[in-house]
Amino acid sequence: MDLTQEVQAWIADDPDPKTAAQLQQWLDSNNEVELRASFNGFLQFGTAGLRGPIRPGPSGMNRAVVGRTAAGLVAYMKERNLTSVVIGRDARYGSEDFTFETAEIMSGAGMKVYILPRPLPTPVLAFATNELKCDVGIMVTASHNPPQDNGYKVYLGGTVDGIHYRGSQIISPTDESIAKKIDSITSLASQPRGKEWTVLGEEVVHKYVGITAALAQRPGNLKIVYTAMHGVGTQTLQHVFHKAGFPQPILVDAQAQPDPDFPTVAFPNPEEPGAIDLALETARIFDADLVIANDPDADRCAAAVKDPIKGWRMLRGDELGVILGETIARATSKGILANSIVSSSILSKIAAHYKLEFKETLTGFKWLAKIDGLTFGYEEALGYAVDAITVNDKDGISAAIKLAQIATDLAAENKTLLDLLDEVWARHGFHATEQISIRLTDLSQVGVIMGGLRSNSPKEIAGRSVTSIDDLANPSDGLPPTDGLRIWLDGGIRFIIRPSGTEAKMKCYIEAIAKDSATAQTVLDQLRAPLKELLS
Repeated sequence: MDLTQEVQAWIADDPDPKTAAQLQQWLDSNNEVELRASFNGFLQFGTAGLRGPIRPGPSGMNRAVVGRTAAGLVAYMKERNLTSVVIGRDARYGSEDFTFETAEIMSGAGMKVYILPRPLPTPVLAFATNELKCDVGIMVTASHNPPQDNGYKVYLGGTVDGIHYRGSQIISPTDESIAKKIDSITSLASQPRGKEWTVLGEEVVHKYVGITAALAQRPGNLKIVYTAMHGVGTQTLQHVFHKAGFPQPILVDAQAQPDPDFPTVAFPNPEEPGAIDLALETARIFDADLVIANDPDADRCAAAVKDPIKGWRMLRGDELGVILGETIARATSKGILANSIVSSSILSKIAAHYKLEFKETLTGFKWLAKIDGLTFGYEEALGYAVDAITVNDKDGISAAIKLAQIATDLAAENKTLLDLLDEVWARHGFHATEQISIRLTDLSQVGVIMGGLRSNSPKEIAGRSVTSIDDLANPSDGLPPTDGLRIWLDGGIRFIIRPSGTEAKMKCYIEAIAKDSATAQTVLDQLRAPLKELLS
């Protein structure tokens, strides 16, 4: 089938007249550039579900692709006698259309379908999957991706194919099983559609708010600035703070309401340079004590503090992991602390200090969520589970109220979050971490870069000898294989190189341990340029 025939066949099967018309217009005007971009293979379904640009055709996020994905998921569910699904959405372009496209396909297949009442944080969907005892949860979101993207995350409710999911995101080989079913859907028009579903009331949201608010029971009077980064976090977080008796956070007005254009930020991700500049400006105006930020679907939590030397600065994901982990460890006599392999090694030392169990997983909360009895889990990309019983996933709302409680308790002792960090560094040494990200023009570059590193491994970096290399594709520590390299240098310096799971990016995670921050920072400064060169 040539490109023209492929496009015509897709148009005939497209349930959305807008995308069908756009494709027809490109056909009529012989716009081969746009057509080839839209017909560059079916949007890949993986453990992160779908994620990609909103555009017509099989290579983009649109109703036709989402409908086929839902139909493939139906086939997967029917093979395993899974019969119920709850669907949530963020406020991005297309999210509502994709929600009801999914609902029609699921209903037509005879599934029991629930839909969250409005755009809500991803953690509320993860909570609802368990609360409603649903077999499947679907969240329509592209999290912190650029405005032109959307996505589709899949959660499973119980034990499926021998994996205990309990309302967590899918892992391999479940993604491959679903992907095969999606591939087998050759026509969306032939799929039965239904209109039988339940749009839930606010009760499920109220229940989440009540349980999450109970994590903080000693309200104080700190001035906390909050930004939802143009996402869906504001209302839910306000309700949690109110229910817990905490003062309402000072909102960053320009970013408080959902806006799919994300007009004030280049990338709607608190990790990106400049993303929380407006929040810091608001903190200075109000002489605030703390800044808290969520990403647009509110499953990640970031914070900024007033450093007496540097002024307002973002806490690194690992620093926030230390603050939450140390506090939670102090308050429990037995439990499991865990983090991903790209996070700092400090949590393992905190666990040992308090005689708690520690576990390490591959990158991604889908892995941390599979640890039964998890007390606290985190990954350096601002993902935290402070209450895994309630939400078996990262949750930026519960992390925010927990952080507000920690800062409030410290203030009562005339201490700050930085004082708590200093206590941990004094005990275990300063753990400096940094992430380097290199954006690529094409995903195909990933294989070239990783292949080059494997076939021509560096012998030294920045004058420091490479002492050992772990190829994470052939692991020796019991973890499942993944594409990445863990490299150790003289002086106990560790870094991990891996491709991003959701974007065309190479990532490098560095850790240097020293007696103080200045010494560790010098090491990071020496490594930065050589590592960037290695990644590009």
